[in-house]
Amino acid sequence: MDRDVVRELYDREMRQGARADGPGVRVERVGAVVRQTGGRDDWNGVLWSDLDDATADAAIAAQIRHFGSADRTFEWKLYAHDRPGDLGERLRAAGFVPEPEETLMVAHVAELDTAVEPPQGVRLLPVTDAAGVERVVDVHERAFGDDGTALRHRLLAQLAEDPDTVAAVVAMDGDRPVSAARMELPPGAPFAGLWGGGTVPEWRGRGVYRALVAFRARIAADRGCRYLQVDASGLSRPILRRLGFVPLTTTTPYVYRA
Repeated sequence: MDRDVVRELYDREMRQGARADGPGVRVERVGAVVRQTGGRDDWNGVLWSDLDDATADAAIAAQIRHFGSADRTFEWKLYAHDRPGDLGERLRAAGFVPEPEETLMVAHVAELDTAVEPPQGVRLLPVTDAAGVERVVDVHERAFGDDGTALRHRLLAQLAEDPDTVAAVVAMDGDRPVSAARMELPPGAPFAGLWGGGTVPEWRGRGVYRALVAFRARIAADRGCRYLQVDASGLSRPILRRLGFVPLTTTTPYVYRA
């Protein structure tokens, strides 16, 4: 994989040319910024910018005004290669708080091993209804310690209004959900995004995460996607490397709270 070429494709297709990631949200380019605006339970934030020393501070202030007028907490998704080089410092000075850095990792779908099976006794269930969404939320809250309200809203809306743009799966140990993940499939995009992969503590290190990646890779292959993309944490990076994913850059969410 030519990492520079793929990174440029990602920037062009998934950031500068971003599609709305769910019903009821809008993506718009305003000057040198591409942003998404939605409801309180949607993802709100800046996806891409083309700034320099002379324009950065004014653009930051404009986004604070925009999202502030709607009383929205929002995220400025900053990548290591974004400019100017001190954009992170400028965001902090404006009141943004950085969250842990992640690694943008990508794999060719055709090169992934999709024959990985879950551990013995675990079955994988596609999520197609509200009961399945509740299992995903249950895993999310136990695995990450986060409130799952926004995730519930997002999945229910996508399944009801645009089901071809999402594929979610839950790993079950008997009747108990122990791991879950989803894949975003923007229409016409060369990248499908792997999101929310979480496993409850007692099931980590037993191969469930790898099985969920393979499950989603099979769907991506069937849908004709060229690449899978992950914003990987330190916990998942080694697993993804072994599966064939390569790092392109790092990304840090800078959050401005309403």
